Amino acid sequence: MSAFKSTAEVIAQFNDAFTKHDPTLIEGLVGEGCVMVTVQPAPDGTRYEGLEACETFWKELAADPKIAFRPEEVYVFDDRAVIKWRVTFTPGEVNEVFGEAHAESTTVAGVNLMQVRDGRIVEGLGYSKTP
Repeated sequence: MSAFKSTAEVIAQFNDAFTKHDPTLIEGLVGEGCVMVTVQPAPDGTRYEGLEACETFWKELAADPKIAFRPEEVYVFDDRAVIKWRVTFTPGEVNEVFGEAHAESTTVAGVNLMQVRDGRIVEGLGYSKTP
């Protein structure tokens, strides 16, 4: 029996951090040497490297009450996962991840390509259909 959480368990807890706005759920999920790339700015996003940088970014995003994250589908295979998601954020708010402020509530669809090693996230690449 493995001492590490499975990829499915890690990704479920990761998603819970965002749906519950509970950044403490991110703690212990990010691995040393993690690489994460955000969905914006296009075309390449912003790259974060290392446990601290990735964990801090995800914790701040999870804590943001203006963002409602909803995973639509999750596919897990071996050490990889694909999270198909939808995010809705508050009208009039500027969000550095998803772009400019809009007059109405804005919804963005996207996917994250994740890799988990030894029960920790070591890669998170975000892609979206940003308005």
